[in-house]
Amino acid sequence: MNKTYLESLLAENEAILLSTRRHWFLLFKDIALDCIVILILLVGSGILLMLNPLAAIGFVIAAIPLLDMIRHILDWMNRQFIITNRRVIQVSGVVNKNVTDSSLEKVNDVKLSQSFWGRLFDYGDVEILTASELGTNLFHFIGKPVSFKKMMMDAKNRLSDESGDGEGLQFKNVIKEQTIPDLIAELDELRIRGIVTQEEFQAKKKELLSRM
Repeated sequence: MNKTYLESLLAENEAILLSTRRHWFLLFKDIALDCIVILILLVGSGILLMLNPLAAIGFVIAAIPLLDMIRHILDWMNRQFIITNRRVIQVSGVVNKNVTDSSLEKVNDVKLSQSFWGRLFDYGDVEILTASELGTNLFHFIGKPVSFKKMMMDAKNRLSDESGDGEGLQFKNVIKEQTIPDLIAELDELRIRGIVTQEEFQAKKKELLSRM
């Protein structure tokens, strides 16, 4: 099965948590004028065609706003904002693709901006401040920005917890490897001093070695 372009961007063990686009209101604003022009040309040409055959040229001219409308739709569909368990990715472009990503580990702060209409229709701008060379990534007019920010911060916290657990486990293992021989040495000293018997020393030594 062929991978989609988005799936081909993912690293091993990387999974998509959320994928969204710019709010549909932005698409509507971009294509509204095209729709009106197309409607006027089609209706006008249809009426005038009964009076003058040359009016059919209006149907040809209607192809211009139609192509512009298709361009806006394709641009909207191919501009995606993705959160994975490791990164935040922005993909744009229909033929020529542009990909910008920020590692969750390098995200320092996330700013959310919503106007009155943004809160009403659930869209806004999400600005990601990172420690990378890019510095700032701005996701403009994104749909459901509050949910997007929450998902991003949750993913960052989970990644931090996983990294912390790994470091903690490694630290515990180092402590274990360093202290067990010391404990055995202390037990041996107690055995020499007659505080513990040979049988007790061997039993405890076996138990400690099994923990390594």
